[in-house]
Amino acid sequence: MDLVNVIWMFLVVFMLHDLEEIIVVENWLTRHRKQLIRKLPVALEKHFKPLLFMTTAQFAVAVTGIFIILSAAVLLTAATWSKGTYLPFFLVCLHVMFLHVFTHIGQTILLRAYTPGVVTAVALILPYGLYTYARLLEEGVITWSLMVSTLPFVLLIVPVLHLVLSLGQKASKPIKL
Repeated sequence: MDLVNVIWMFLVVFMLHDLEEIIVVENWLTRHRKQLIRKLPVALEKHFKPLLFMTTAQFAVAVTGIFIILSAAVLLTAATWSKGTYLPFFLVCLHVMFLHVFTHIGQTILLRAYTPGVVTAVALILPYGLYTYARLLEEGVITWSLMVSTLPFVLLIVPVLHLVLSLGQKASKPIKL
């Protein structure tokens, strides 16, 4: 497969993963909320407890925001492929999605139960990430040095993701009649 097509596949893999989460998240949270609150460290409670009450619509709004950011990364990377101008932006997004697999695995181990998104994280994102990293390295598009130097920028994405989730909660409040 052409490497630019591999880059475009990022959006397909992301959406398939997030569709799994969107479909099950609200009912899953309703069934597991008490257990999650008990396991939530007090220091993180202020930031994460509101997320335990998200509806499907609120989560879908947040996913849409993330999809827009990822689409920009993929589009800019594909459009400037020969120059590689936006490749670091794409690489940071790939790092975030790849590392996200391990949060799903960790949650599943911690809770000793299925967690939303773990199936597609392991079945799709993990192999896609490994394949994409390998192809980018094999074809000399990136170096190990570039991979390592873009890792700290993953930390800049965390507040953006938290903001998008917060906007999702605010954007789809139930209408009161």
